[in-house]
Amino acid sequence: MTASSVEQLRKEGNELFKCGDYGGALAAYTQALGLDATPQDQAVLHRNRAACHLKLEDYDKAETEASKAIEKDGGDVKALYRRSQALEKLGRLDQAVLDLQRCVSLEPKNKVFQEALRNIGGQIQEKVRYMSSTDAKVEQMFQILLDPEEKGTEKKQKASQNLVVLAREDAGAEKIFRSNGVQLLQRLLDMGETDLMLAALRTLVGICSEHQSRTVATLSILGTRRVVSILGVESQAVSLAACHLLQVMFDALKEGVKKGFRGKEGAIIVDPARELKVLISNLLDLLTEVGVSGQGRDNALTLLIKAVPRKSLKDPNNSLTLWVIDQGSLFLLLVGVGTSVLLSKRGVFTGLKKILEVGGSLQDPPGELAVTANSRMSASILLSKLFDDLKCDAERENFHRLCENYIKSWFEGQGLAGKLRAIQTVSCLLQGPCDAGNRALELSGVMESVIALCASEQEEEQLVAVEALIHAAGKAKRASFITANGVSLLKDLYKCSEKDSIRIRALVGLCKLGSAGGTDFSMKQFAEGSTLKLAKQCRKWLCNDQIDAGTRRWAVEGLAYLTFDADVKEEFVEDAAALKALFQLSRLEERSVLFAVASALVNCTNSYDYEEPDPKMVELAKYAKQHVPEQHPKDKPSFVRARVKKLLAAGVVSAMVCMVKTESPVLTSSCRELLSRVFLALVEEVEDRGTVVAQGGGRALIPLALEGTDVGQTKAAQALAKLTITSNPEMTFPGERIYEVVRPLVSLLHLNCSGLQNFEALMALTNLAGISERLRQKILKEKAVPMIEGYMFEEHEMIRRAATECMCNLAMSKEVQDLFEAQGNDRLKLLVLYSGEDDELLQRAAAGGLAMLTSMRPTLCSRIPQVTTHWLEILQALLLSSNQELQHRGAVVVLNMVEASREIASTLMESEMMEILSVLAKGDHSPVTRAAAACLDKAVEYGLIQPNQDGE
Repeated sequence: MTASSVEQLRKEGNELFKCGDYGGALAAYTQALGLDATPQDQAVLHRNRAACHLKLEDYDKAETEASKAIEKDGGDVKALYRRSQALEKLGRLDQAVLDLQRCVSLEPKNKVFQEALRNIGGQIQEKVRYMSSTDAKVEQMFQILLDPEEKGTEKKQKASQNLVVLAREDAGAEKIFRSNGVQLLQRLLDMGETDLMLAALRTLVGICSEHQSRTVATLSILGTRRVVSILGVESQAVSLAACHLLQVMFDALKEGVKKGFRGKEGAIIVDPARELKVLISNLLDLLTEVGVSGQGRDNALTLLIKAVPRKSLKDPNNSLTLWVIDQGSLFLLLVGVGTSVLLSKRGVFTGLKKILEVGGSLQDPPGELAVTANSRMSASILLSKLFDDLKCDAERENFHRLCENYIKSWFEGQGLAGKLRAIQTVSCLLQGPCDAGNRALELSGVMESVIALCASEQEEEQLVAVEALIHAAGKAKRASFITANGVSLLKDLYKCSEKDSIRIRALVGLCKLGSAGGTDFSMKQFAEGSTLKLAKQCRKWLCNDQIDAGTRRWAVEGLAYLTFDADVKEEFVEDAAALKALFQLSRLEERSVLFAVASALVNCTNSYDYEEPDPKMVELAKYAKQHVPEQHPKDKPSFVRARVKKLLAAGVVSAMVCMVKTESPVLTSSCRELLSRVFLALVEEVEDRGTVVAQGGGRALIPLALEGTDVGQTKAAQALAKLTITSNPEMTFPGERIYEVVRPLVSLLHLNCSGLQNFEALMALTNLAGISERLRQKILKEKAVPMIEGYMFEEHEMIRRAATECMCNLAMSKEVQDLFEAQGNDRLKLLVLYSGEDDELLQRAAAGGLAMLTSMRPTLCSRIPQVTTHWLEILQALLLSSNQELQHRGAVVVLNMVEASREIASTLMESEMMEILSVLAKGDHSPVTRAAAACLDKAVEYGLIQPNQDGE
C-alpha cells in the first residue's frame, strides 16, 4: 500500500507539473518523500523537486535537490542536467560544465546536452575574455582621468563613473587594487578637481568596503593624515564623500578588532586596533586645525560619534572612550607620527579638550576655528555619548575634572575673551552631559559672569550670556536660582533690547521658566495669559522669513517648552502659517532645530507617557495636603484627536519623513524616540493610517524601529504593527522593505512589552505569514515561533486567539510542520482542544491549522485520536456548526483523516459521523458538501459502507 501511495502521489505531482502548478507538484513530491519510498523512488522524487524549484526560480534549492538525487543514483542523467541548469543560473559555470560533460558521456547522442555544453562553453570563454580585458580597461580609465587634455570632457566623466561602478563589485575592486589603483587614485586626489576627487573617493569606498586588509593597505599608501585632511576641504560634496570613505574604513577596522579576522584574502594584519587609534587621533587633531572648513569639522565630529562610544552598554569594553578622553591625539606623539599637538598655557590637548575647543568656539564673529551652526550641538552630542559610555564614578569624576580644568584655563587670566569662551563651553556641556554642565556653573564666578554679561552693550557678549542662561534654565537644579535672579533680567532684555536676536533668546528663557510645571495645569509660573502671549510672539518670529534660520530656531525652542500648555497647543495647531514654517525649518540645513520640532510635536499630540492617577491615591494626597497634578481640560482625548487631524492635514508626516532621513548627529536616539512617539500617535486612529502610509510614514518607521532608545524602538515597532494590521503590507512596505518589518514586530512579543503590543504584533505577523514563504522563513529566522507558542497559552482570549491564527499561517512552512510532527510534544493536542472551544474565532483559527497540517502531513491524522478522548466530539461539533467556515474546516480535517488511513476511516464511519456526513453531502454544491461527499466516496472505496440504491 505504501509503494502504491508513493507512486500515486508522484503521478499526481507529474500532472500538476504539466498543468503549471509547480507549488502543488512540489507539495505532492514532498508528501511522497515522507512515506517509505525506496532509494530509487527517492532519487526520482528529488529530481522532480529540482525541476519544480527550477520553474519557481529557486536555484539554490534546485541544486540541493538535484544533488540529493545524484547521491541516490550517480548515473541519473536528468538529475545531472537539472543541477547543471541550476549551477548555470547561480553563475557557477565551472561546476555546471562538469555536470554537462558527464551527461554527454552518459548519452553521447543527446542533442540537448550537446547544445547546452556548447552554450555554457561559450559563456565561460566570454567570462575569461572579460576578466582578461578588465586590467586593460582599468588602465585605460586611469589614462583618461589623468590626462590633462581631457579636462571636463564627457569621456572623462564616463570613465570616472565606470571606475566607481567597477569598484562596487568585490572582483572589480580587487582588480583596481592589484593594478596599482590606490597610487593612481592618489594622483587623482592630488589634482584637486572636485569631480576627480569625488570619483577617487567613491572608488576607494568600493576598495575598502568590508575588507580590512585592503583598508590598512590603502591607509598606508595614501597616509592616514592625507585621507583625514580631505574632510577639511571647502567643497561640501568632497567632504561628505571623504566622510563616507572614513566611515567604511572605521567599519572594516572595528570589525577586525572585534572578530580578529584577517580580511577576505587572508592577508595578515598585526594590530587593527592600532590603525583604528591612529585614525581617531588624526580626526581629533583635525578638530582644532586652523584652515579646516566648518563642514569638515562637523563631519569629523559625526565620525567620532559613530566610531568611539560602544554600540551597546552590554559590551563591557569602553576602553576606546577612556582612551579618547585621557589621551586622544597624544597617541600620535607617542607612536612617532607627525602631528600638531597644541601646547599652550592650558597644557597639552587631550582628545576631550579638543572636543571642548570646538564646543566653545563662536560662529559669529568668526574665530580662529571655522564652525557652523551645527558644530556646538554636534560637540555636545559627542560629549554626551562619551559621558554616558563611562561605567563608574571614578571615570565620571575624571571627566568632570578635565572639563573644569579646561574651563578654568579660559576663565582665569584670559580676560573678557577668555570668559566668553569659558561660558560658551559651559553652554555646550549643558546641552550635552548636563551633570558636567551643572558642575561647571557652580565654579566660582561663572554664574555671576553670565548674569553680568547679559547686561553688556555688545551683542556678541549678550548672545553668549543669554544662551548660557537659557540652557541653565532648562535644568531643574538651576531653575529656582534663575527664577529668583534672572526672570527680571530676561524680561528687561525682552522688552528693552532693540535686537531681535537678543529678544528672541530672552523670550526662550522666559518660555523655559514659564513651562517649569510641565503639563500640570495647577502649576503656573506666570500670570494667566502670559504663556499665550509668549507663544504668540514665538509664532510671529517663526513665520518671519526675513529673520535668519539660526535665530528662528530659537522660536521653535520656545514653542517646544510652551506647548506643555494645552491652550498654547490649541492655538498652535490652528495657525497654518506657523505649522508650515515649522515644517520648512525642519528641512533646512540648520539641523539643531530637530529636537525642538520633535518636542513640540510630542506635546501637541500628547504622545508623552501619562498614567491616569488612582482616584484613591489622589484623595489620600489631598488629605495629606500634598500637591496633586491636574490635567488641562483641553488635553482630553477628544481634543488630542482633533489636534492630530489638523497636524496630518498640515503635512506633518512628510516633514517627519525628511527628519528621519537626515544624516546629522543631531538626530540622536532621544530625538528618534520623540519622532517614534509622534508616529504612534498619528496612527492611533484607523482612518488616519492611509494618510500616514501615502506620505511615506511606513518607510520612515523602519529605521526608527531598528535604532534608538529601547522605548523609541518599541513605540515605532507598535506603529508598524498598527499599519501592518489594517493595510496591505506589500503596498505599505514595497520591495525588500517588507522583510525589514519582521524583526521590530518580533521584538514586541517579548514579555516586557504590554499585552496590547503583544496582541498587535501577533496580528501583524499573522498578516505577513499569509503573504509568502520567504516572509514565513524570515519570521522563523527571528526565532518568533517559541514566543508565539507561549502566547497560545495566554489567559487573555484575544492574545490567545491572535497567537493561534499566527501559528495557523506559519503552519504552511515545512519547519513548523516538522515541529508538530515531532514526538513528545502537545502542539497537536492544543489545536484539537482549541477546535472545541466556545470562542468561535479561536475555533476557526485552530481548525484552520488542523486542516492545513493534516493535509500537508498525513501522518498527523493517525495521532489525532491519541491526543484526547474528546477528538470525535470536537470534529462532530465542527461539522454541526452553524458557521459554514467552521463546517468547511472540520470537513477538510475529516476528509484528510479518512484518506490517510482505513483504520481511522472505519472508526469515523462507526460513529455518528457517517450520519452527519450523509446529511452534509446532500446539500448544495458548496465546499462543505464536496468534502463530505468525498469522505463517503472514500469510505465506499474502502468497503466500509455501501452506496444506496440511487447510487448516492
